[in-house]
Amino acid sequence: MATVTEQDVLEALAEVTDPDRRLDVVSLGMIEGVQVKDGHVAFAIQVPPEEGPAKEPVRKACEEAVYGVPGVLSVTAVLTAHHPAAQPVPAAAPPRDTSNTVAKPGIPGVKSIVAVASGKGGVGKSTVAVNLALGLATEGMRVGILDCDIYGPSIPRMMGIGGRPVSPDGKRLMPMANHGLVCMSMGFLVEEDTPMIWRGPMVMSALEQLMRDVEWGTLDVMVCDLPPGTGDAQLTMAQRVPLTGAVIVSTPQDVALADARKAYAMFEKVDVPVFGFIENMSYFQCPHCGDRTEIFGHGGARREAERLGVDFLGEIPLVPQIRETSDSGTPVIAVDPSGTEATIFEDIAGRVAVRIEQALATAEASAPRIVIQ
Repeated sequence: MATVTEQDVLEALAEVTDPDRRLDVVSLGMIEGVQVKDGHVAFAIQVPPEEGPAKEPVRKACEEAVYGVPGVLSVTAVLTAHHPAAQPVPAAAPPRDTSNTVAKPGIPGVKSIVAVASGKGGVGKSTVAVNLALGLATEGMRVGILDCDIYGPSIPRMMGIGGRPVSPDGKRLMPMANHGLVCMSMGFLVEEDTPMIWRGPMVMSALEQLMRDVEWGTLDVMVCDLPPGTGDAQLTMAQRVPLTGAVIVSTPQDVALADARKAYAMFEKVDVPVFGFIENMSYFQCPHCGDRTEIFGHGGARREAERLGVDFLGEIPLVPQIRETSDSGTPVIAVDPSGTEATIFEDIAGRVAVRIEQALATAEASAPRIVIQ
């Protein structure tokens, strides 16, 4: 197979002309962030904010041009627009964002979408997301995982998957699979130690393509591992797809719970139901003497859930096996499905499965119906 270089990509893109400016996109300086790895190409197309939607034909033309380069297996081309700095306005209470109440296109074949979020990093959210997905699979569901962390994807390592996704038609990617789950991540398209130096609009467009340009097949639930915080990725998911609900992961101490409250407030603002809180690293159980130590305190997430009026879904101990199995790509449910730790995750997954069914039933009951008399 021919080796693709950045120069090959730029030469192909130089054949694409912007119809408004009548010059090629490379000469106009519209191409940025070109990345090439093992035949997989990603780049951004810079356009003025007001021209974003109108430039979709240019994006498609760029994709087609790069697909014509020998050795190219996949192309991820995103439109990005830099808005001028907003003028300061008097402080006022922000209006409630009702974007989630507006009908949004779902992902074909995907029945429900559940976001796993945290207000801050380092609370074990990705570990919980993977084991939650496996737990839902033990409930008889067909499950997929979407890694929404563009800057620090960890799902490939935790799922024990290497290599690159294939594209049978050169336009849509087949998801990767292991442990009975299908998944997709930016980590499959770039080297693990490659920094993604992308602006917010590029991240949002990349997420759109990871959702909609992948042959997910038929899934009962897609578990979305969101990056920490309340930024572009979270808003993209909340505003572009109909999230069935969200699960918030926190550790017990106050500093983590303060950020978890922000995550809850964000989902409430965009009208995404929060299924509940999970307390990770809830306590340490010594594997030798059996003594229990509450390193980060205990019960903070339960109290916060009760205060906010949402479910407390469960507590997960800080034990070496969970860390070791996650690092090795063999999640604890997969390696020891009858073990104590796996049972904890399966119990949590059972509660989430109930909430998913309730949310879907509520949505169906509230849908408008045509009555013929």
